[in-house]
Amino acid sequence: MTQTGPTDQDLWTAVAAGDEAAFGTLFDRHSRAVYNHAFRLCGSWSVAEDITQATFLAAWRKRGTVQLALDTALPWLLVVAGNCARTEWRSARRLRALLGRLPAEHDPDPADDVAGRLDDERSMGRVLAAVRRLPRAEREAVALCLWSGVGYPEAAAALGITEVAVRSRVSRARARLSTLLGATLTEEQR
Repeated sequence: MTQTGPTDQDLWTAVAAGDEAAFGTLFDRHSRAVYNHAFRLCGSWSVAEDITQATFLAAWRKRGTVQLALDTALPWLLVVAGNCARTEWRSARRLRALLGRLPAEHDPDPADDVAGRLDDERSMGRVLAAVRRLPRAEREAVALCLWSGVGYPEAAAALGITEVAVRSRVSRARARLSTLLGATLTEEQR
């Protein structure tokens, strides 16, 4: 992908000074990648929208304190999206626990059940279940490098580790996911 116009670093410098138009350009440049990354993390299009909004809100709020690595904002935005996804997951888990303790007032609406079973969300759910079984470091490497196409050097800079460590995490994650997803497919075929 060829980038025309100012670099992310140029835009980020302008954003740090409060330039809303520069922030809009960064949003236009990276929001689709952040949104797709968020979907891969949560498996829900609507939650991915919320995570994308939270990511760019955090970027705006931290505009004066964050320094970009390697002249691109994308790896940092993807890490922020991962943090927002974890926060969303914890909040949803707490809400489900709370709702589970409340007495049922009425029968559930069957339309809600049908809407929640979209094919892409179901498929992504299986993958997410396997990915959630990975250690956190490997999940982060998978999310950045395999799902969102961030290069190893950029991922290393965003995560604050060496490129060799990122490659190692991706390699271990691939091996574990192959085993986990192979077992899931076998169980579903029974």
